Amino acid sequence: MAKIDITKTELVWPGKYNEDGTLKEAPRVNLPFQVVETVNESRATREERKTNAMTLFDIYEHREGDTFEAGWKNKLIWGDNSMIMNSLLENFSGKIKLIYIDPPFATGLDFSFEAPIGEENKRIAKEQSIIEEKAYRDTWGSGIDSYVEMLYGRLRLMRELLAPDGSIYVHCDWHVSAYIRLMLDEIFGQDRFRNSIVWHYYNKYSAASQRLPRAHDDVFFYSRGEKIVLNQIREKRETPVRQLVRENVDGVLKNARDEQGNLIYRMSYDKKIDDVWRIPQLQPASREWTGYATQKHHDLLERIITLSSNKGDLVADFFCGSGTTLSVAEKLGRRWIGCDLGRWAIHVTRKRLLDIEGCRPFELLNLGKYERQFWQGVTFGTEPSVSEHAVYEYLVFIIQLYGAEPIAGMTHLHGRKGKAMVHVGTVDAPVTIDEVNVALDECARLRQNELHILGWEWEMGLVGPNTNVGEGSLMHDVARQKGVKLLLFQIPREVMEQRATDSGGVRFFELAYLKATIDRSQALTVEVTLDDFVIPNTDLIPDEVRCKIDKWSDYIDYWAVDWDFQNDTFMQEWVTYRTRRNRALTLKSDPYTYPRAGRYKVLIKVIDIFGNDTSQAFDIVVN
Repeated sequence: MAKIDITKTELVWPGKYNEDGTLKEAPRVNLPFQVVETVNESRATREERKTNAMTLFDIYEHREGDTFEAGWKNKLIWGDNSMIMNSLLENFSGKIKLIYIDPPFATGLDFSFEAPIGEENKRIAKEQSIIEEKAYRDTWGSGIDSYVEMLYGRLRLMRELLAPDGSIYVHCDWHVSAYIRLMLDEIFGQDRFRNSIVWHYYNKYSAASQRLPRAHDDVFFYSRGEKIVLNQIREKRETPVRQLVRENVDGVLKNARDEQGNLIYRMSYDKKIDDVWRIPQLQPASREWTGYATQKHHDLLERIITLSSNKGDLVADFFCGSGTTLSVAEKLGRRWIGCDLGRWAIHVTRKRLLDIEGCRPFELLNLGKYERQFWQGVTFGTEPSVSEHAVYEYLVFIIQLYGAEPIAGMTHLHGRKGKAMVHVGTVDAPVTIDEVNVALDECARLRQNELHILGWEWEMGLVGPNTNVGEGSLMHDVARQKGVKLLLFQIPREVMEQRATDSGGVRFFELAYLKATIDRSQALTVEVTLDDFVIPNTDLIPDEVRCKIDKWSDYIDYWAVDWDFQNDTFMQEWVTYRTRRNRALTLKSDPYTYPRAGRYKVLIKVIDIFGNDTSQAFDIVVN
């Protein structure tokens, strides 16, 4: 191993340097983003961006300007923040004015969540998803070594994304504060250190007997450049003071007390804040409480965002959790980007933003098929490209992970599981109705009476039972007519995580589906009523959840409608959802009136209590 030449004081851990002495860095990957949903966007805006080549998801092209007036839409991104930040660099390097992060603290609570179920006050402790478990194992699998390695690379990316006058606030507690401070010194420079802010959350109970009660976290404040945005904040503080006044008569200093000798209290309304912030911890009774154990107080984020940004500035949080940073940024008129690995965190954040009156348009994005293409090339090929051999290896991998055996000599069938044949969808396209049809035909020719389809994404109209408004049979009905039992299974994103696949914890769930009635009794006007929501294989749902479900609608947390879906990004035009204070969920939409008679496609999206999306398209004629 080459000698590592250490020229400055720095934090070193096993794996920081390569054998040749160079700094070990993750490969830089620039992938396109998919826009999977737009919220609060006008239909006129949708028409402006409509193209002739419609796809299931639009590609984010960064055409909007850098102001709300120029069309900017805020961005909520699901996925691994390292890959997301890499992919943001092309368009956002040097443009983010403020970054706040609250990375995991090694407490085991970082992904925990208490979720309410149904209309009554029933609650469950949400377990980590496999992806979140994998993230936690990667973060803490080798103790502090793996933690600092995880955070070090991400902090370097954040520095590149920061504007020249941008600031970063890193929130931590006693577990990791010493290590994080050294990393920040190295990455940003000791001369860019601004403050070590003490967040003092008073009235914290502790039963500790061999140490003092812990009642604060640290927030390290650094900048990228010499000059920064630092707005003045003053606070009122009630402080007992012993005022000394000079008597005009004899010039003697005396204590300024009242006539009864009590100490006088003075209200200081214009004191400039210092680096000790006296803000209580957020309580579950608060209107802002989302159930996340690690949720931070909105007043804390309001102070940080007010200090280090101005209206219209771009603010980012790459561990956004329950969305406090984004919620406060929205209320304060900042532009924002947030991301999280947890599907439920993204959903909670979306609902939280929807609760803000006048919330500006925002987009939900992911790396989708582009991440899967990259994974396929790296995992099964010699480079990030797809060859015939890589496709074959991919099919074998998915088949075996599903618990099936690969088979050869078939055109559309890739494996067998028991008595069922198995077809695997590609990484870069939805499973189509035509694709299922040819697989069914091959099964029928071979006199195989059961077919399992595994897919990442699904063509709209493929999933679900027959309805009173559908034109033509859906795929389950088509399969029955051909003498084949059809089951559709979701390929989980976890299959791209080696630790998850090695542990054997990856599970393929049969797709949920919904039943709905679309009332067209009024001219040009329709209403949607949800009639049922079906999760097959409920035996896979934990007993502690299943026992609290009274009716099918208890599985639903949110549903929305796109009245004129055009096989592109889902536009949320009507929505209803449960909140912690209002558990009721309406099952009938408001009426919607079309501008003219014609054929339309109505898309209904349901998000269940596990954070999973289920969408169903309905072709209708209105007149």
